[in-house]
Amino acid sequence: MTRDRVTSAVDAPRRSWRRMLALVAAGAVMGAGLLPIGQAATAAEEWDPPSSYTSTDNGDGTYRVPLLNSDVPDVSVERIPAAENDEGRDLYYMISTTMHLSPGAPIMKSYDLVNWEIVNYVFDRANIGDDFSLRNGRTSYGQGQWASSLRYHDGLWYVAFNTNNLGGSYLYTTDDIDDGSWDRISLGRSYHDPSLFFDVDGTPYIFYGSGSTSAVKYSADFSTVLAEYPQIIRPADYPNAPVGGLFEGAQVTYIDGTYYIVIITWPSGQGRQVVLFRSDDLLGRYATADGSNPYEAKGVLNSNGFAQGSLVPIAREDGGTDYWGMFFRDTFPIGRIPALIPATWGEDGWPVFGNNGSVPVGGSFDKPIALSPEEERLERLKSVVVSDDFANDAPERAYMDENWTIPPGPTVDETLLGVELVQNGGFENGTTGWIVNDTATLTASSDAATGAGAVQVTSRQTTGSGPAQDLSGKLQRGITYDVSAKVRYTDPLAPATKQFFVTARYGSSTFTNLATVTAPRGQWATITGSFTVPAGQNVDTARIFVETPYTQNPGANPSQHLMDFAVDDVSVTGRPLTQETAHPDEIAPNGSRLALQWQWNHAPDNRYWSLTEREGWLRLTNGKVVTGNTRHDKLANDDEATYLEEARNTLSQRTFGPSQSAEISMDISAMKNGDVAGLAAFGRNFSYVGVKRVDGVNTVGVVNRTTPFTATIDQNAVEAFVPGTTAALGDATQVHLKADLDFANPSGQLWTTFSYSLDGISWTPLGNRVGPLTLDGALTHFMGHRIGVFSYATQATGGHVDIDHFLLSDVRSAQNLPLDTTALDAAIAHAGTLDAADYPDEDWQAMQAALVWAQSAAAGPVGTQNQIDAPERALSLELARLGVILPDPSLDIDLTAATRCAAGKVQVTALVTNPNGVPVRAAVSSDYGTKTFVAVAPEKSATHAFTTRQTSIVAGELTVTATAEIDGETVTRTTTAPYDARTCG
Repeated sequence: MTRDRVTSAVDAPRRSWRRMLALVAAGAVMGAGLLPIGQAATAAEEWDPPSSYTSTDNGDGTYRVPLLNSDVPDVSVERIPAAENDEGRDLYYMISTTMHLSPGAPIMKSYDLVNWEIVNYVFDRANIGDDFSLRNGRTSYGQGQWASSLRYHDGLWYVAFNTNNLGGSYLYTTDDIDDGSWDRISLGRSYHDPSLFFDVDGTPYIFYGSGSTSAVKYSADFSTVLAEYPQIIRPADYPNAPVGGLFEGAQVTYIDGTYYIVIITWPSGQGRQVVLFRSDDLLGRYATADGSNPYEAKGVLNSNGFAQGSLVPIAREDGGTDYWGMFFRDTFPIGRIPALIPATWGEDGWPVFGNNGSVPVGGSFDKPIALSPEEERLERLKSVVVSDDFANDAPERAYMDENWTIPPGPTVDETLLGVELVQNGGFENGTTGWIVNDTATLTASSDAATGAGAVQVTSRQTTGSGPAQDLSGKLQRGITYDVSAKVRYTDPLAPATKQFFVTARYGSSTFTNLATVTAPRGQWATITGSFTVPAGQNVDTARIFVETPYTQNPGANPSQHLMDFAVDDVSVTGRPLTQETAHPDEIAPNGSRLALQWQWNHAPDNRYWSLTEREGWLRLTNGKVVTGNTRHDKLANDDEATYLEEARNTLSQRTFGPSQSAEISMDISAMKNGDVAGLAAFGRNFSYVGVKRVDGVNTVGVVNRTTPFTATIDQNAVEAFVPGTTAALGDATQVHLKADLDFANPSGQLWTTFSYSLDGISWTPLGNRVGPLTLDGALTHFMGHRIGVFSYATQATGGHVDIDHFLLSDVRSAQNLPLDTTALDAAIAHAGTLDAADYPDEDWQAMQAALVWAQSAAAGPVGTQNQIDAPERALSLELARLGVILPDPSLDIDLTAATRCAAGKVQVTALVTNPNGVPVRAAVSSDYGTKTFVAVAPEKSATHAFTTRQTSIVAGELTVTATAEIDGETVTRTTTAPYDARTCG
C-alpha cells in the first residue's frame, strides 16, 4: 500500500499511447528542414522537464504574464477555501467563454492560480436547435455562450451566462464541479455579461449591462425577479474617471464591508483598461435615502491593454486575505489571454496593480502560492492543449452523457412562415398598421435609415413607450423568428450610448426581450436577433414593440430614459420548417470519449464520428453534403459561410503562441469523390492543408482564405488550392500532414507553413508560408484561431477519413533546429530509477505505457520534433504524477538460505541481515519450524540453523517477515530465499 496522492483526485486524461508505436516505422531520419539526431549515445541529463506549452511558470517561483498563451477570455475565478473542501487546501476554479464550441463553458482548476487544467464542462450542447448544430444553414458563429460567471455558495456551484441567439441567459448548478452534471434554469431574458453575486445575507443578484451597469434581485430558487435596479453605475456620473466606450463585464466582490465592482472600459483615444467602483451600499443610489450615488470610481490599471476580469482572494500566512486581479489581454490571432496581476492595496482602500501600475507583456512576478517542488513540477506540466493518440481512454465526465429530449414538431400554419409578418415595416405608408405601446406619440418622418419613411417617437411616458404592431394570430408556438429593426436617437442630453430592445408582449403582463443593440447617439443602429416562441406560451394576444431598458422612475431623469427616438425597417419573419431535424442518435452518446482539451466546432452529430469503429483512430464520416447556403446570422447581411465553416464535425483545440507545430497521420482510403479532409488553422479566415479526391484522384494542397470578406462568395473558389502548393498522392492510402504556425513574424498575424509525408519521416514542404490570418473585424469568430482536423463532402455522403494521431510541438521546421532528444532521454533515464513497489498499480501502469512510446521514439527513426516532444511530454507528465505520491516508508531485509550436514543430518541455515537504520524484528519460517529474532540491530546480522533430522531433503525456501517502526509507522516486509536439495552421509 502507498500513502494517498497529495494532488487532486481528478486527474488529467491518461494516454495509453499504444497506437503511437506506428511512428517509429523504418525510414530516413531527415525531416523537413530538420537535422538528424546524433548517432552517438550520450549520458542523459538530469530530468528537469520544460513547462507545458500553455504554462508560463518559470519554474523558479515566478511566472510570466499573460498566462496560458492561449485563448481563455472573459474569465471568472472562484476560490473554495481549504476548510470547505476535502483536499485540505485552497482550490481555484475558472470559467471562460467558448461561444459556438461544444462542449462549452470549460471548468479549469488550479492550485497556484498560475497553472491550470480543464477538468469539466458545464454543458455538452447549449441546445439542440439549428443554430448550435450547424443545421439548415444556421450558425452560432460570434454568438452562443458568452461571459460566464462562476460562483460557489452554500455547497452549490453556480454558472450564469448569456447566449446571444439561444434563448437568452441561463443558470446552471451542480454540487460537484469536478465531475458532476449540471442542472439548467432558463432565466427568461438576456443579461449582457451577467455577473452572479450572493450578498452577505445570501440574496442573489445578477449585475449586467453594456454602456452602464444594472442589477436584478432574484428569489433564492431563481424562479422570480424580485426587483430591478437599472443603471446603478452610469458613466455620465463620473466625468473625471476613465469611463466610456466599452463599459461592461462587471464583476462584484465584497471585501471587509465594501463592495467593489470591476469593469472594463475603453475611453476614446485610450486603450482598454480597468476601472474600479466601490461603495458600502451594493445597490448604490437605490439604497441611499436621498437617491445620491455612493459609488466612487478610480482607474486602477491602464497598461498594455490588460482589462476585463475580477478580483481573486489569496490567503496569507497570517490569516488575512490578499486580492489580486485576474484580467485578460487581446492578443489576436492567438486570442484573449488571461493574466494574474499582483495588487498592492493602500491605506486608502484602492489597489495598485503590477509594478506601480505597469504590467509589461512577458513580465515576471512572484507566484502567490508556494507548493512543494514535486507539486510545482506536476502543475507546470499540465496544459490546456494535448497531443492525442485517440485511444478512447479519456476520463468520463457527466456532460458526455447529457440527456436531451427531441420535442415534437409544432402544429403550424406554414403560410405564415418565410414571409414578412410586419405590415409597413419601413414606414413608407406613414404610421399605417402601427400602434403605441404604453404612452407616446408616433409621427411619420422622412428622415429614414433606408427608403423614404421612418417613424419618430416622442412624448414618451415610460421606458416601454414605443411603436408597436399587433401580431396576434401571426406568431406561433415553437417557431423560430428572425427579428430586426433600426433605431436612432439624437438628444444631446441623452447618454453617448443607449440600449434598445425589440420586445414581445403576450397578453397584458408577459414581456420577453427578443433582441437588443447598444446604439451610439446620432447614428442608426440595427437591432437583430432571433427568438423561439415557447411551446407553452399563450399567443392569442401578441405584439412586438421597440423600447429602452426598464426603470422604476424614468421621469426622474428623462434624458436618460425617455429620450425621443426614430425607428425604421422593422421585420419579423418565421423560419420555414427545417429540412433537417435533430435525430435521436445525433445527440446520444456514442461510446467515444475525447480528451478534455478537444472541442467541436458547434455541436457534433454523434452518428458521424467515432473512436470505437477503428481502435486507436478518430473516424470522421461525412454525414451530409455541404450546400454553400449557410449564413453568418450575426452579420447584418447574413454573409455566406465557407464550406469549412459549414462542416459539422470539425474537431479543434486552442492554438498557443508564439510558435506551434501540429502533425497528424490520416488514412484517406475511404474518401469519396468530392471529399475534402485535412488539418486547419482557422477562424473566419483560415489556412489548411487538405486532401481532395476528384474523379478518383487524391491530391494534397494548401488553402488560404484571408480578408476582405464579402457577403456573397464562391465557396469552391475560396477553398481552391494555392498554386504551387499541390502534390499528387498516387495510390497512397495514408498521408502525414504538418502545420507550422508562427504568431510572431509579425506580431498580430498568423502565418502557417504546411508540409506532407508518406512515411512520417521524409517531409516535403507545400509552397511557402501562407497568411496572414488576423481577427475578423466583424467579430463573427471572436476567439483565437483554432487548430483542428476536418472532413466534408461536396458530392455524396458516406466517405470517411481516420486520424491516427495528433502531435504537438513548439518547434517549427523553418527554425532549422536539429532534432533534440535531450528531454526525452532524461525522462526515460529517470523512469529507470523508480521502483514499481512504491506506487499504486494504476499510476505505475500509466507511466509504463508512456515509457514504451518514449523508448520507441528514442530508438528512432523519427522525422519531426513533434514525434519526440509528444512522447516526452506524455512521459514527463506521468512521472510528475508519480512524484507527488508519497511512498510508504521502505523496510529492507536480506535473507540468505543454505544447507549443511551435521552428525549425518541435514540442517537448513538462515542468515538475516538488517540494512535499515532502526532495529528490526525478524520471524523466519521453514518447513522445519520457525525462529524469531526480537531485535536485529541496524547493520547487523543474525543466524539460525533449522534441524531437519533427515539425511536427505529436497530443495525449498525460507520466508522472513520483518517488522520495524519507521517515521512513527509500523512497517512490515516479507521476503523469501531458496535453498538447494542436500544429502548427508
